[in-house]
Amino acid sequence: MELGLYTFVENTPIHEGERLHPAKRLSNLLEEIELADQAGLDVVGIGEHHRIEYLASAPPIILAAATARTKRIRLSSAVTVLGSEDPVRVFQQFATLDLLSEGRAEIIAGRGSFIESFPLFGYDLRDYDEVFAEHLELLLELRERVIITWKGKHRADIQQRGVYPRPFQEKIPIWIAVGGTPQSAYRAGALNLPMALAIIGGYPAHFTSMAELHRQGARDAGHQAPALSINSHGVIADTSQEAMDAAFPAFKLTMDTIGRERGWPPMSRAQFEASCSLQGANFVGSPQQIIDKILYQYELFKHDRFLLQMSVGSLPHKTMMRSIELFANVVAPAIRSAIGNSGGK
Repeated sequence: MELGLYTFVENTPIHEGERLHPAKRLSNLLEEIELADQAGLDVVGIGEHHRIEYLASAPPIILAAATARTKRIRLSSAVTVLGSEDPVRVFQQFATLDLLSEGRAEIIAGRGSFIESFPLFGYDLRDYDEVFAEHLELLLELRERVIITWKGKHRADIQQRGVYPRPFQEKIPIWIAVGGTPQSAYRAGALNLPMALAIIGGYPAHFTSMAELHRQGARDAGHQAPALSINSHGVIADTSQEAMDAAFPAFKLTMDTIGRERGWPPMSRAQFEASCSLQGANFVGSPQQIIDKILYQYELFKHDRFLLQMSVGSLPHKTMMRSIELFANVVAPAIRSAIGNSGGK
């Protein structure tokens, strides 16, 4: 199993304090990525967002900065909001990143959990899924051939144009990020694309049908089952109490902010702690609790990758660094010993 991190580069007030200066937050992020690389984690992902709480509106630039400070870790988006991005520019940016990193780039494409990018870039939300499907089709075409002839509905046609540069890898890996939409899971499998399944609430056992739809889509199209990643929220500390106390204020600030927009009630400490139980969605606890939870979910999903978002709301840099150390040096060796480290398919 591949093990790694992802972040939206949250920059919210830390424990009722103030936001960091954006330059300082990005500097801290690069130190965190460097530590993850040195400690032997497999993947780091930067998710695209266009809100005041996040600094990751341009993930390829952050990932390019990380190439100079890393040697082996895979550099991914998590996600690229493909419905409001031009697929040609996405391909060019990640091909360039792939060259800079000598073959460590990948794309996790998704429709996104927020809608701000659609009006920002002039897209109509009524075309949400249709635009994503069309842009994905073009991105996959770009990966297959240098000279492109393509006709679509929501983007200008391309007539016999070369798209450069080409990546270091023969084909940049392209994953599809899925939340709770069954059609998206089936489509990813039918396209023979690996799927990143976000489980950030509820009970993971209820998501097994999504993994099966992904595999069913692949079978129906005549493919072997593509790789599956489980992406979740969490924080690791030396003790369970320390992890809970560090994570809860940040989680509550973030979830209550989103909840006010979407009609959710405020998060209570009791609800939060319940979500951190073995059967819950959040990976907050001691290293042994996280090990147990990854292995529990592996029995459910038999997944190939697990990515942990430690910065659901802003945490002190020292807390983040310790969480990464424990993930890489304690949790990862135990998981690799238990189920291996063959990586994604």
